[in-house]
Amino acid sequence: MALKIAVADGPAVLADDEVASRSLRQIVWARLRRDKLAMVCLIILIVLYLIAIFAPVICGLLGVDPYSFDKESISDSGGGPVGPWGGISTEHPLGVEWGTGRDIFAQLLYGLRISLLIATTATILTVFFGTVLGIISGYAGGKTDAVIGRTMDLILAFPFLLIILAMSGVLTQRLTDLGVPDGNPSRILYLIIVLSIFGWPYLARIVRGQVLSVREREFVEASIAMGASRYRILFKEILPNLWAPILVYATLTLPTYVGTEAALSFLGVGVLPPDTSFGGMLGNSVSYFSVVPSYLFIPGTVLVVLVVTFNLVGDAVRDALDPRAGRV
Repeated sequence: MALKIAVADGPAVLADDEVASRSLRQIVWARLRRDKLAMVCLIILIVLYLIAIFAPVICGLLGVDPYSFDKESISDSGGGPVGPWGGISTEHPLGVEWGTGRDIFAQLLYGLRISLLIATTATILTVFFGTVLGIISGYAGGKTDAVIGRTMDLILAFPFLLIILAMSGVLTQRLTDLGVPDGNPSRILYLIIVLSIFGWPYLARIVRGQVLSVREREFVEASIAMGASRYRILFKEILPNLWAPILVYATLTLPTYVGTEAALSFLGVGVLPPDTSFGGMLGNSVSYFSVVPSYLFIPGTVLVVLVVTFNLVGDAVRDALDPRAGRV
């Protein structure tokens, strides 16, 4: 932007002072890039997602299979792994499963795939329903707000763990009757549905509180005065001002769902063998911890790294979206 400055007794002077405005996305990204720990965690998450997506390709290149039994890698008496540290060798980089000889590295990759699929899909559905219903509840008020509010109270009143354990068999069978393939597909869909149903009220309450404040702002009143439709007011005017709490909640919910899925699989509600997840591997390893501790530490370490990395990224996003940070 060229500025023309007039001088009383001389020619005009042009001063090139380019002032570039930045969007919220550019400001947040600039703050994240300054946070070295956040960038490292972000790279780790990208690598983990790529590993989960290309797990079959990686296992094929390494010549391992999570489903094949390797009788030569376990002893004839007791079924324990042959060799030290759970049978770790060039053929099995992380050892083998007790009693079957299945490769733990391959199980870990496929378990990561299933865990991230469940957690990511459930988080997307939670954010979608929580955001939409929270905006509608906060803006509409009256009976609409009362109905949505009482629905949230009703869902939050249910004991989550007890309900999900008690209704697992019934609802999984009902999904099968509706056309979902029997076995693990119906169990995975069941976990996604129940996590979403019991998760969206928390975000909806946060969004509703923000909408109650934003709807009184001048730009919303101006849109109403200009005759804008309700859809435009809700999702074009109000929603862009709610991205900060929504993104922070999403980055903190996803690792929570990863841990919840592992806990439910540990309790027997997750996927069935021969498929596995982190919780299933941890549940199988408990019986052999005293003789093969690596079978417990390997999936447990990956689970801890995954959850901690997500939490650190969530904290970094929250700090980057803080308008009072004053770092950029």
